[in-house]
Amino acid sequence: MRETGLIMLFFVLTLTAHALQVRDSLDIKIGQMILIGFPKAEVDKTVLEEVRQGKVGSIILFEKNIPPKNSYIALKKITWTYQQAASIPLLIAIDQEGGRVNRLKEKYGFPRSVTAAQLGKMPLDSVRFYGETTAATLAGLGINLNFAPVVDLASNPTNPIIAKVERAYSANPDSVALYAKEFIKAHHKLGVLTTLKHFPGHGSSKDDTHLGIADVTNTWSKEELTPYKKLIGEGFVDAVMTAHIVNKKLDEKGNPGTLSSSIINGILRKELGYQGVVFSDDMQMHAIAKHYGLEEAIRLSILAGVDILTFSNNISGSQERTVDVVHRIIRKFVQDGVITPERIDESYKRVMALKKRLNGTTADYYRARMIKVEREAIKAQELSRKNMELALEQERVAQELYENLKAEQGKSKKKKKKKD
Repeated sequence: MRETGLIMLFFVLTLTAHALQVRDSLDIKIGQMILIGFPKAEVDKTVLEEVRQGKVGSIILFEKNIPPKNSYIALKKITWTYQQAASIPLLIAIDQEGGRVNRLKEKYGFPRSVTAAQLGKMPLDSVRFYGETTAATLAGLGINLNFAPVVDLASNPTNPIIAKVERAYSANPDSVALYAKEFIKAHHKLGVLTTLKHFPGHGSSKDDTHLGIADVTNTWSKEELTPYKKLIGEGFVDAVMTAHIVNKKLDEKGNPGTLSSSIINGILRKELGYQGVVFSDDMQMHAIAKHYGLEEAIRLSILAGVDILTFSNNISGSQERTVDVVHRIIRKFVQDGVITPERIDESYKRVMALKKRLNGTTADYYRARMIKVEREAIKAQELSRKNMELALEQERVAQELYENLKAEQGKSKKKKKKKD
């Protein structure tokens, strides 16, 4: 029944998307390439209207968006309101890695989480437990995309944004891939998508890209690609997020990974064979905002192969970007021939495939659950039948003993009367 409902949903979505394309194909496709944050712990009317008009395809939640009282229900109402307004379902994302990067904290009534570094020292069962706990919380809240796991290596223990804050599982790439896979599987079980970050590897950096350029030219090693290679090869990658790191050995022009065609189109897509959705890290981080103009950053990122541009409006000191401004810039690039319509189509198809995969994952999970429940029900029914047969047999034997006892008592009474 649930599977049929999901198939019908996909059919309706396809018709809806087609109808929207008839209105303005380009605007709808551009909208699916934009992810934004909103300012407070309540539904923002402007963002809600942008969602309703199809100008935004994804939103991201931060701690500032979590109501301090009745947090679970209040936050669920926020995500539900946005999702109901969307003609094409939204990707509702959050950075719920655990530990330091943890928006859904215990003080709001959410389950405890631990850092990746802590999990990396625990057995895999612990990863499964915390992964499922996190995923179940997200799924219940209507959050369908986790910007996790981090698959950077803890190669530089003094790295201020990765190892020092315990965001990496290990310095060993095979261990990182193994633990990340269990984290992803736990999310898939509950129908929540995940995102590997930060490509092509942020673990060896010495600087924080929130504050400025991080150059890893002399510290980065090829083994930082190993987790991506393994997880892509095993089919466990829903999406990938770029890093704003500079590596002149990978990009001679010195463009950050988010703006580098040689890194995204070259290494990630051609060398590693990944054809799914690529998210930019926040375009308002100072590594991008202070060194590239908005138009240039948008142009380079799309040409590099980024599918969804992130504007969180959550970086201190960064100028807020309205959706209309970003829309207008991308549209003009297409109209002027700087970016081809075919390039926009590529991203649109990837994003729509990801959104269908989300629902498909949910359907697969519930289908598997239903099969398990049906099997258990059959076993229970068989056990119940056997117990009933045993009970009836015991009742028959007891009745027979009772009748025999009653007959014996009758005979005893007759003998007593004769003696009297």
